[in-house]
Amino acid sequence: MPASLEHIGPHTPMGANLIADGATFRAWAPHARSVHVIGDFNNRQRNDASLLTRESHGHWRGFISGVRDRQRYMFYVVGDGSEGPKRDPYARELQTPFPSECIIRKTDFPWHESGYVTPKFDDFVIYQLHVGAFFTPNLPRKAGTFLDVARKIPHFADLGVTAIQLMPIQEFQTQFSLGYNGTDYFSPEMDFAVEDAELGPYAAEVNKLLDVIGRSRYRVEDLRGEMNQLKALVDLCHLYGLAVILDVVYNHAGGDFGDQSLYFFDRQSSQSGNRNSLYFTDVGHAGGLVFDFGKPEVRDFLIQNAKFFLDEYRIDGLRYDQVSVIDHDGAPHGWSFCQDLTSTLRHHKPGVLDKAEYWNVNPYVVKLPPEGAGFDTTLTDGLRIAIRNVIGNASAPDERPLDLSGLARSLWPEGFNEHWRFVQGPENHDIVYNGREQRIARLGDPSNPRSWYGRSRARVATGISLTAPGIPMLFMGQEFLEDKQWSDNFEFHQNLLLHWAGLDAGDKQMLDHVRFTRELIKLRWRYPGLRGQGFRVVHVHDQNRVLTFHRWVEGEGHDVIVVVHLGNFNRFDYRIGFPGGGDWREVFNSDVYENWVNANTVGNGGRIHAAPQPLHDFSHSAALALPANSLLVFAR
Repeated sequence: MPASLEHIGPHTPMGANLIADGATFRAWAPHARSVHVIGDFNNRQRNDASLLTRESHGHWRGFISGVRDRQRYMFYVVGDGSEGPKRDPYARELQTPFPSECIIRKTDFPWHESGYVTPKFDDFVIYQLHVGAFFTPNLPRKAGTFLDVARKIPHFADLGVTAIQLMPIQEFQTQFSLGYNGTDYFSPEMDFAVEDAELGPYAAEVNKLLDVIGRSRYRVEDLRGEMNQLKALVDLCHLYGLAVILDVVYNHAGGDFGDQSLYFFDRQSSQSGNRNSLYFTDVGHAGGLVFDFGKPEVRDFLIQNAKFFLDEYRIDGLRYDQVSVIDHDGAPHGWSFCQDLTSTLRHHKPGVLDKAEYWNVNPYVVKLPPEGAGFDTTLTDGLRIAIRNVIGNASAPDERPLDLSGLARSLWPEGFNEHWRFVQGPENHDIVYNGREQRIARLGDPSNPRSWYGRSRARVATGISLTAPGIPMLFMGQEFLEDKQWSDNFEFHQNLLLHWAGLDAGDKQMLDHVRFTRELIKLRWRYPGLRGQGFRVVHVHDQNRVLTFHRWVEGEGHDVIVVVHLGNFNRFDYRIGFPGGGDWREVFNSDVYENWVNANTVGNGGRIHAAPQPLHDFSHSAALALPANSLLVFAR
């Protein structure tokens, strides 16, 4: 007689779920001849008691009593092509080392009820990082972990960013990875977890963060396993006012599937290629395979995965890798899958940020269905390309004109109605990865990124991103003038790790750049115009290397004028139009942060007077002092 159907109903969830005195198990294997559950709880015996019952649409399900938290299990699938164990595609956690069995897990975690609310989309400032490469105190033995990231939460909070965006954290099959080759979608990456035997010192470190804000401590056992350590990171971020965005890969899976993976899950014959794969088409991408979006069960698998991270981990947003691949390589069903995904999540958890990556940039990805795909915001590359172009050309030893006109056109990409519909920044994980483009400081001075030229141009590049329309995004290390490319391979590229040691040792240039970034982010909160919908290019002059733009809150005012100057010498009496007469305060001057506080700052003494002299389609204007390689901000 097969496994019991107690506690089994039409809404029994997929995978393994503890209930009553055991667990329900459910798997999708429509072409399998039989499916057993084998694990610690039945000595991995395949018999009638471990056999699941087939139901409609190719699902198998059953209840097994005596199953306990943290016991190991697998599905044993007999198919036309082969038979053997398979990992549960919905497994919440996997055993180390890999390849490994699944671990059944309770969903309990001692969350602190902080009342945290995800920011409004206008208020996002995103900090992107790779967990394994961000902070690595245990090298060379081990890369960075979730709890290592947690130890840097005070750094994020002090910097003023409102969200950290983790590159993919789902289990991948290699020691080093950007994370885009995952195969086990519900299980966090095992290499990002601290082993049980080493948890004591980590618990002490993260409990210091709780002590500072007067919150109850974690027990060591609360932090056992990658699942709870990721939850602790999210919990601590919320307590410190930070949102958490996860990068998910729904366009393809793999690289390294392995016999026990979801590839050919129901063990059909593979003689006719990938057409018999349950989850995938025969279209390849990035070394893996594109999901089969025409199958309702595949669509549901991915949508349930997104809901799982929103519910189980309380995250605040998702960044979707290469939605353009879903659309193009997943045609004709990829676009409608995106619509189903975003519509479901908007209903399920309103206010969560759904961020698409789509190349080439397509404004329809952020329009509501049925016209669009329904994402909230999307990455754009126009401003990044333009910033890097002008900074790179500014480093040439001449006074050539810079394409600030192109930069001006890129400040608001065509086709977008709201400024928070696009995400922009001069660096990201793809661009400054080892062997690709240089980080912005080295772009500013290839011979010496720590020179005044490199430092001042890096301030301008970051300053444009933090004052321009759109949701700004920083890449790890950008805030402290990191000038090296990065790599996820810590074994062979330890020379490319972030230079935390310099910051800890009080490197003046690094500390000054952090101060610059921190105070400019604070300026965004002090002056709503920098987060407002109103935007207009006021003045651009390629030969003079000057760009000016106006930000404001529609219907309210809060006018702000931003002036960018990339000349290598100071300019004086440079007249710019202003949207109103009288006194304007110089509320930010990047030149102040050159050897802060810069005793030789060039500027406007903190205040200018706009006279009734029409210019640049304004009725008033003022003559300004423009420091070399600088960004100035004026407000009432």
